[in-house]
Amino acid sequence: VQLQASGGGLVQAGGSLRLSCVASGHTFSSYTMGWFRQAPGKEREFVAAIAWSAGSDDYTYYADSMEGRFTISRNNAKDTVYLQMDSLKPEDTAEYYCAADRNPYGWNRPAIARNLEVWGQGTLVTVSS
Repeated sequence: VQLQASGGGLVQAGGSLRLSCVASGHTFSSYTMGWFRQAPGKEREFVAAIAWSAGSDDYTYYADSMEGRFTISRNNAKDTVYLQMDSLKPEDTAEYYCAADRNPYGWNRPAIARNLEVWGQGTLVTVSS
């Protein structure tokens, strides 16, 4: 079971990037998937999560500092979760990690985040001023 993140790179402040995370080895359509980030010298922090829903809309939630600038989405047919990042700031510079878990709640709580079932490798986002 693997999560493969991609899409990081160097971008100027105010620019945009879209990260992708592809799951393999397992079907994640019923899993919550999401993103975390870790800047140099800082602790890992929650970015966004999207829970699978049998209804028309997936349940999403974001860290307060990113809501309105970042958008998480998923394509279950491709076992892929995306993070669209707009209006990027230098403080968004970090290694971004994707994760998956059957629990949809509390990803913004460190005690839950550290025990998420599956983690991918990071993809580096660098925002220049």
